[in-house]
Order: sequence, then C-alpha cells, then structure tokens
Amino acid sequence: MADTAATFENPRANTTLTTDFTVRAREIDFVSRFTRNWDALREILNIMRPIRKAPGTTLKSYNATITLEDGNVPEGAVIPYSKAKVDPVAYDDLTIKKYAKAVTIEDVEKYGAAIAVQKTDEAFLNELQTEVLDDFYGFIQTGTLTSTETTFQMGVAMAIGNVVDKFKKMRKDSTSIVVFVNTIDAYRYLGAAELTMQTAFGMQYVENFMGAEKMILSSEIPQGKILATPSENIILYYIDPGDSEYAQLGLNYTVEGETNLIGFHAEGNYHTAVGESFALMGMKLWAEYLDAIAVVTVGAGGEDEGAGE
Repeated sequence: MADTAATFENPRANTTLTTDFTVRAREIDFVSRFTRNWDALREILNIMRPIRKAPGTTLKSYNATITLEDGNVPEGAVIPYSKAKVDPVAYDDLTIKKYAKAVTIEDVEKYGAAIAVQKTDEAFLNELQTEVLDDFYGFIQTGTLTSTETTFQMGVAMAIGNVVDKFKKMRKDSTSIVVFVNTIDAYRYLGAAELTMQTAFGMQYVENFMGAEKMILSSEIPQGKILATPSENIILYYIDPGDSEYAQLGLNYTVEGETNLIGFHAEGNYHTAVGESFALMGMKLWAEYLDAIAVVTVGAGGEDEGAGE
C-alpha cells in the first residue's frame, strides 16, 4: 500500500501531462525558425560583421585617409609627415520595432489550435522577415554610384565593374559581389535558360551569374534598375531583444543563438480569453559605403535578345 500511495503522491513520475506543453515551446520554435532563415540569408549575402547596439550607445564608423608626402627625402633631411585625417561617420539611430498578435478562444474553438495558433504564427514570422527585406531593398536603392546602360546584360556587367573599380580605388578587397535585379527583368532576359533558382529567407537567387557570386531577384527592385555591391560592404546592425536591461522592466523575450535578432513571447490573457504573442525586433541591413552601391538604370536605347534564345 505504501508503494501505491507514493505513486499517487508523485503522479508526474512517468507521465507526460498537458502542463508540460507550454507556450515556451512555441516561443523556442518561433525564434529558431527565424534564426535558421536568417542564417541562410547571412550566407547568401556573406555578412560577416554583425554589430550589436548596446542600450545608450550610438553607432559610428571612422574613415581614415592619408595624404602622402614626397618620399624622395635627401640624405640627412627631416622626413616630412604625411597628412593623416580621421572623419567620424554617424549612422542613423536604430529603432526597436514592436509587434503583437492575438488569437481568441473562439478562433481555437472554430478552427482548432493547429490553424488558429500555428498558422498565424507562421504568417507572423513571414511578415517579420518581409519587413526586414523590404527595408533593405529600399535602402540599397539610395546608392550613389549611378550610371545608365542600354541593355540588361550590359547593366549587370557595368554594375559589377563599377563596384569592383570603386573598391580598388578605396584600397579595399571585394571577394564577392551581390547583384539585385527586378524579377520580371531577370526572367525576360533569362528566357529559357536552364539556371538553378534557389530560395532562402524569402529571397530567390542565382549563384555565379556573370561574375557575381549571387544575383538576387526581387519584385521590390523597380524594373529597369540593377543594383550591386560587394558583400563586404553589407553590415547588420541589431538590438538584442534578450538584453538584461529590458528584463528590469519585467519584459523577458525568448531568443536564440549568439546573434539574438528577434525576441518572442506568448502568454494567455484571462481577462479577454485571448492568446497574445509579442515580437521585438531591432535589426537593419545597410552598407558602410553608399558610394560603393552601384545603381544602374537600363534605358530604352536597346533590348537584350535573352540568354535562353
């Protein structure tokens, strides 16, 4: 009888109860999927320099230039100093973006949790990823290395050539070039060409195209525009949603990985019988040098025959 009583006193010993399935699992799954998708995008863009913004700080970079004096110095003469100059470059402040989603108990009753909760979580995740990409596509169109060409093929070639030339003049290495083109423009040119399209983080891309490591296709790029920049020019600047200073407000978000890009928290609101989900994100993709982003406009002076014809 003693053994039986002990079993009843500890009903969880070998039993999985419904209380073991908590919103914590949803939070971990949400941030894990975002992180996996982000890792794929990071590999596409070859982003190697994530910069974390600490609370109370602003991000600045510094451009250093040297004006060399004549190195032909006579024997015993004083060697003149070359002029060194350091100019600080301040970036725009990074904004924390806050999002919330609610699913009512009636939604769960009507559609079931698999649809009402999981499907809306998936849609929530996709929209957050789209927000990051849309912001980046808008930014890279502000590049100042501009030119005009008559065909799509020449536009891609000159976009690549312009940024390679720019980086060489800056005495910087450019190991890989990323080109961004409009989806319709790309398919019009490619025609029936057999190229392998790949997709990650909502991006469709082709590898090793006309000297570019990646050519990314997007409807967010206007038709007739071709953009290019070295991957070394692309920077991720982010706020860590899991920062301990936010926890002092009682705000604890689930995060994952060394680079915490998104925080997610889910809880039930008994006052309204609603399941609430909250996402916190402060991340921005941009370039260190705007004048190393080529923006080529393809004019009406000629049309490509198409790669597949």
